[in-house]
Amino acid sequence: MNLTAAQAIAQGLSRDGGLLTPASFPKLTGEMLKDLCRKDYAGRAAAVMGLYLEEFSETELTDYAAKAYGAGKFEHPDVAPVVPLDAKTDVLELWHGPTCAFKDMALQMLPHLLTASLRKNKEERTACILVATSGDTGKGALEGFKDVDGTRILVFYPQNGVSAMQRLQMTTQEGGNVGVCAVQGNFDDAQSGVKALFSDPALREELNGKGCFFSSANSINWGRVLPQIAYYISAYCDLVNRGRIAMGETINVCVPTGNFGNILAAYYAKNMGLPLGKLVCASNRNNVLTDFITTGIYDRNRPFHATISPSMDILISSNLERLLYALTGQDDAQVKDYMEQLAGVGHYAVAADLLEKLQVHFDAGFCSDEAAKIAIGAVYREKDYLMDPHTAVAYHVLEDYRRRTGDETVTLLVSTASPFKFCDSVLEALGVTQQAEGLAILDQLTQVSGRPTPRPLAGLAGKAVRFTQVVPKEKMRAAVLEMLP
Repeated sequence: MNLTAAQAIAQGLSRDGGLLTPASFPKLTGEMLKDLCRKDYAGRAAAVMGLYLEEFSETELTDYAAKAYGAGKFEHPDVAPVVPLDAKTDVLELWHGPTCAFKDMALQMLPHLLTASLRKNKEERTACILVATSGDTGKGALEGFKDVDGTRILVFYPQNGVSAMQRLQMTTQEGGNVGVCAVQGNFDDAQSGVKALFSDPALREELNGKGCFFSSANSINWGRVLPQIAYYISAYCDLVNRGRIAMGETINVCVPTGNFGNILAAYYAKNMGLPLGKLVCASNRNNVLTDFITTGIYDRNRPFHATISPSMDILISSNLERLLYALTGQDDAQVKDYMEQLAGVGHYAVAADLLEKLQVHFDAGFCSDEAAKIAIGAVYREKDYLMDPHTAVAYHVLEDYRRRTGDETVTLLVSTASPFKFCDSVLEALGVTQQAEGLAILDQLTQVSGRPTPRPLAGLAGKAVRFTQVVPKEKMRAAVLEMLP
């Protein structure tokens, strides 16, 4: 079934539970890249998205990008700055937005794309946005959609699977159209629950009777992945502008990865013609992706580990489905078979030729909590750079990849969250054993590291907790119906 881009963004997920993906990908030319080098971040984002969104005018996208990334939304003037770390490594910092995590890069744009899509589709019903989060998407979506006309949003998060700071950010969220609910279980329970709600025809009909329909702000929505492509292209332009690389020179990318959307956006940018070499997928102890990229066997039948990098505590990586679709030559039947095996027996194995195609683009590794803490401490002492645990996972995996392969290509290390979102783990990595309680820990990390607390986190002080509901996975349907008008 073919949909327009506006229909795909509004709908979020295919009716059969599959993910919506562009039928083809536009190509970047050298001249286009040179032109993008002359633009600021908002201009680059608007231009890149315009290659996919034929129904949206240049004026519309320029306006949306200015609102998403303009003055006051991000604490850094470059929005997504590229910071040199050493002779062969640059850090792409994606956490200077209103929730201090990389999800802001897409979720500040998605509300504009979604509401415009509703208008283009002549949709008069309220969009009921369901979100499953492993920590950062939830707050990013809540902040992006709060009080947006024509929408209501409900976020589900694993009860014991997010950091204290992430939980506080979500449960204190302001806005008249927002809701937050904890789920007993892990992120995969929340995510599979949301996907089941989307594919429930009786529930869809009940919502329709209430003047509502389901949409998504998770990376299962194409409108979430698309803005992420832009920051890889922008980072490449920044490296060229700084003289770090020559135009056309190939770079590698290393991404801390859970649900696969972030690194998938890098693959799409490469598919468009951005000169990217190896895409290094970095996992924590929940290393299902590392095993898949190494062996071609995806097996979620393994222990689930709660780690210090909770946004990566995932065993079912939804966006991998989109990669399989691309690598199989858009073979719907084959990808559907893989997904049915995953849902039914918990594992599947790809053919040798498909694994070979996968490994042309991707390498992978994983990192323990202890190794991540060692990386945080070492990089702070030796390079005067403070990393959060997710970025530390990527750093450790990148160093291992280089030792293993001898590949010294200039590499973009993707940093996905502020270290202040994980103060306890970062302080422990810096050797601090006596830690302050509550939000006082923010000031403690500032004193120890010399870095200022991001304004959005400092602003949590004094905010009242609004949402305390906890439900088993089986009660998520009831929680959705309770939030509707």
